Amino acid sequence: MKAGFMFFLAGVVLFAATSQGMAAVDHTEFLKGPFKDGPSVTKACLECHEKEASDFMKTSHWTWKGLTKGHVRGYEHSKVEYGKTNMLNGFCVNVEGGANQLNRGHCGECHAGYFWDSNKFDLKDKTKVDCLVCHAQKGFYARENNEISEFTDLTIAAQSVALPTLSNCGSCHYAGGGDDGVKHGSLDKAMNTADKALDVHMASKAKGGQGFACQTCHVTKDHRISGASTQLATFDGRVNCEDCHSGKNAPHQKSLNGVIINTHLKTVACQTCHIPTYGRGKPTLMNWDYSTVGMNLKLPPSCGKSACDDGKGSFRWDSNVVPAYLWYDGTINRYMKGDTIKNLSEPVVLESPYGSIKEKEAKIYPFKMYTSNQPVDTELLYLLTFNNYKGLWTHKNWKRALDDGPLGSGLPFSGKYKFIKTVSYIGQTHEVAPKENALTCGECHMGGTRMNWKALGYKGDPMLMGGGRFKKGTIEKNIKAVNLNFKQTNWVEKQEAAQSAAPAPVKKGVKVHKKK
Repeated sequence: MKAGFMFFLAGVVLFAATSQGMAAVDHTEFLKGPFKDGPSVTKACLECHEKEASDFMKTSHWTWKGLTKGHVRGYEHSKVEYGKTNMLNGFCVNVEGGANQLNRGHCGECHAGYFWDSNKFDLKDKTKVDCLVCHAQKGFYARENNEISEFTDLTIAAQSVALPTLSNCGSCHYAGGGDDGVKHGSLDKAMNTADKALDVHMASKAKGGQGFACQTCHVTKDHRISGASTQLATFDGRVNCEDCHSGKNAPHQKSLNGVIINTHLKTVACQTCHIPTYGRGKPTLMNWDYSTVGMNLKLPPSCGKSACDDGKGSFRWDSNVVPAYLWYDGTINRYMKGDTIKNLSEPVVLESPYGSIKEKEAKIYPFKMYTSNQPVDTELLYLLTFNNYKGLWTHKNWKRALDDGPLGSGLPFSGKYKFIKTVSYIGQTHEVAPKENALTCGECHMGGTRMNWKALGYKGDPMLMGGGRFKKGTIEKNIKAVNLNFKQTNWVEKQEAAQSAAPAPVKKGVKVHKKK
C-alpha cells in the first residue's frame, strides 16, 4: 500500500514538473532495480504513467503513420494513414522490404519501442514502449543492433529520467538516413555542443545561445510533438518562427534596415536569411548511388566521411552548402508507394514543396536538394522496394534483394529494372544563424547571385526590375524606397567604418597636450 502511494506521488510530482517546465523529480527512491531488460523498466514506469504510455501510443512517433491533414497535395481528404511505415524515400528507401518486413530490423532501431524488427511487432503492447530512449540522462543508455548496449546500466538510466534533452531527441533524429548528419542537412551531433554561430536557439547560454531543448519550439501535448516535415505525410501541429517572434517580440525592431527587411516577410521566410548555408556542423549526404552496389569501388574519403560501401553503393558528402530556394505554402507534392512514373528518362521528384510566385500564402524557403539513384520497375513503372537489411547490404545481389522486396511490401516486381535518379527537397529549419551572420541585401540583390530570380518566377532581380507579387505601381514605389535605403545603408556603413577608424573627437574644455 505504501509503495503504491509512493509511485502515485512520484507520478503527480513528475506531471507537475513536466507541465511547468521544471526539472523532473528524482526517481532514485522509486525505481530501485535491478532491471533485467528494457520492458521491465517500462513495467515499472507504467505503475505511475500508464496514461502517458497510452497517449504516446496514439502518436506518429509510435505508429509511424497518420492522416495527412491536408499536408500532401492530392491526399487532402484521404482516410488512409501514411508515414515512415509505408512511404518511400531516397535513403534506405522503405521499411517494409523483405520477409516479414525484415528492413524494420534496421529502421526500427530508431523507433521508441523494444524492438520493431518485423511486422510481428505488437503495437498495442504498452510494455514495448521505450521510455528511456527519450528520458534517460545517465547510465550510458543506448541501443545497438536491436539490443540495449552492453555498457548500459538500466538501473541508473531508469533513476535518471527527466525531460528530453537535445541528445535524447538527437539519438534518432541526428541519425536519420542511417548515420550522423545523413538526411536532414542541419541536424547532427554537433548540435549537442553548438555555439551561437551554429544555432542561436540550440546553443547553450554559456556559448551565447538560448539553450533551447527541442520541445521549446516543438511544443508537446499528451506526447504529441508539433512539427511538420517536407519528407513525411503526417504531423501533429506546425512550428513557425512567428510563434515566438511576433508582437512585442517582432524581429528587426532595432535594425537599421528594419522597415525594409520587414517588407520581405510576406515573401521571404525567416529561415531563408537566417540559414545562409547548411551542413555547417558536420558534412551532410548529398547523393546516394545505389547502382554501384557490389562494384568494389575504391573511392577516396570525402569531407571526412566514407565515400563508398560495397553493399550500399557510393556517397557524396558536402559541408557549408548554399540551399536551393523554392516557393512553399506549407503543403508538399509527394511520391507515394506504387505511383506510376510517366517518363523513365527523367528524374523522379520524391518530395518537393508546393507553391509559386502567384500564391499569396507561399514564401521563399531554403531546401537541401538531395539526389539518389534507386531501382525502378521498367514494366510496372514504379519505384521498387527491396530487402536491404540482412539482404542487399550483405549479399550484394540486386536481383535477390528485389525479389525479396514484395515479401514484406506487397508491391510486385516484374523482374525487369534499371536505376533512375530521384530528387528530394528537404526543408532546412535548424542551424539558425544569429543576426550578424544572416544574409545581407547584396547577397541576393544588386548583382548578388544567391537567388535564381527567373526560376522563382521573376523577370529578374525584383529590386531592379520589379514585377511579380505586387500590383503595378506599388512595386515601382517599393523599389525606389528599397534602392534609396540600400544607398543610404551603404553610406551609413561607410560613415560608421570611417568613424571607428578615426581618432575620438575632443570634448570642449579638455586640454590636449601635444608631444614636444
